[in-house]
Amino acid sequence: MAPPRRSPSRKPEPQLQAISGPTRRSLLAGVAALGAVGAAGCSRVATASDVKGGDLLGRLRAAGVVRLGIAGEIPFGFIDTNGELTGEAPELAKVIFKRLGVDRVQPVPTEFGSLIPGLNSQQFDVVAAGMYVNPERCEQVIFSDPDYQMLDSFIVRKGNPKGLRSYKDVVGKKAKFATGTGYAEIQYAVEAGYKESDILIVPDQVAGLNAVEAGRVDVFAGTALTVREVVKKSAKAEATEPFKPIVDGKPHVDGGAFAFRPTETKLRDAFNVELHKLKKSGELFRILKPFGFTEAEMTDLTAKELCGG
Repeated sequence: MAPPRRSPSRKPEPQLQAISGPTRRSLLAGVAALGAVGAAGCSRVATASDVKGGDLLGRLRAAGVVRLGIAGEIPFGFIDTNGELTGEAPELAKVIFKRLGVDRVQPVPTEFGSLIPGLNSQQFDVVAAGMYVNPERCEQVIFSDPDYQMLDSFIVRKGNPKGLRSYKDVVGKKAKFATGTGYAEIQYAVEAGYKESDILIVPDQVAGLNAVEAGRVDVFAGTALTVREVVKKSAKAEATEPFKPIVDGKPHVDGGAFAFRPTETKLRDAFNVELHKLKKSGELFRILKPFGFTEAEMTDLTAKELCGG
């Protein structure tokens, strides 16, 4: 995948706002999230073990709690308006870690860009932020297999008057194009031949919707999930059918997963066993569905594939 992409959250009022997901994407943890957990991120987890494969799972069982690094991003991992931890990744973590003998999860909010450094410096035990798996990140952490996959989609005017269904269409029809700060869609458009300096960069998908509705741009690109959600109440705009961007000449699918320290292979492997049970039973989809995920976002991709083999 192209560079991380979540955009900073848009904060017209003091609560978390929906953000396009990947960087996977957001650079800033939500104000509400930080306030809700207070000093949770100030203390550190126990230092790493020299045991082959790690002994973190045993230590988590003994402590009865696992600390989750989150980035304050809806729908991936956030603190809601009631001060409760929720989102696609935390809700899945609650189920899997309970099956692994760890009854409680504790959020540690941070900036998205600080998740991997925070994990490797022992500030929390696992990254639970729907993080996209890509080769660059695979050099720093180990990933579970993805619990979801994600395609791209466009926000366009009702009826899609320019017939924009791919980045190639955007280039060929000389459409005015926008996407979010730090989004991977910037690189996808550039790879298709769009001049980067001509791209309108906006804070998030809400601002993208506003730009399309106002006629400032013809199209805004984001993930299928976030685009689908943001246009629901729009009378002027709609979402296109999800599609695969072209990366290095091939159709590309992103996948989001949990990240672990490279030494903790035992924990990662045990997590994967329970994840695959949930996939097989259909319970995984039931956990993710309330956050806007559809059957199209379920996947059999592996971390190995997304890490580049």
